[in-house]
Amino acid sequence: VQLQASGGGLVQAGGSLRLSCTASGRTISTLFMGWFRQAPGKEREFVAVLTWNEGSTYLRDSVKGRFTISRDNAKNTAYLQMNSLKPEDTAVYYCAADSCYSRILLGGGDYWGQGTLVTVSS
Repeated sequence: VQLQASGGGLVQAGGSLRLSCTASGRTISTLFMGWFRQAPGKEREFVAVLTWNEGSTYLRDSVKGRFTISRDNAKNTAYLQMNSLKPEDTAVYYCAADSCYSRILLGGGDYWGQGTLVTVSS
């Protein structure tokens, strides 16, 4: 599976962006999809995960109520809708996919996209 992340950019605090993660090579309909981010000088951290079987989501506390993870299986694409962005959301965002929920939750992931930069100005 090849993942292509896109949608990053420069936005003012309080603004919104939608990141996309488009897969090729196989369907994502039976994969857990996740988003991670890495801010400058910091380690990569988990942001959100979406199950394929129940359609349930899990997000890190700091983005709950602001970010939404979703998928469109027909387009073989996962999304991260980010609202009410804050400067501390500035990071390179990566999408990941895996057949194992715990592995992707812990930052493993069989498949990774190349990352897209999100910069939030104050």
